[in-house]
Amino acid sequence: MSEDWELHEVLDLLSDEYARSILAATSVEPMSANELSEQCDASLPTVYRRIEWLQEYDLIEAQTRVELSGNHHKVFSATLAEFSMELDDGAYEGTIERTSRADFPEEEDTADRFTRMWENL
Repeated sequence: MSEDWELHEVLDLLSDEYARSILAATSVEPMSANELSEQCDASLPTVYRRIEWLQEYDLIEAQTRVELSGNHHKVFSATLAEFSMELDDGAYEGTIERTSRADFPEEEDTADRFTRMWENL
């Protein structure tokens, strides 16, 4: 996403109960859409719509969870670290701070997951 976002659009997104629930849940651990549906008490279509919206603003990211059983699926992690709004000289300005992959050293990258999977065959 470009940094050219409209403050009112981000406020609309963050005012949505389901979007906030998804962000909160995925800030603790990566979760699949099915897990989010249960956790947030929302239908799958609702979860997918909010995920798409959150991804437009880079507030959530998708990763592929590789399972040894061969059932790979996407999981989502919040990247929003902080949102702030300031009123200065009659104008509002919003700031979004995001986490980086370096903030999650315990997570494996794709090459490490592939190596671990190969070693366990």
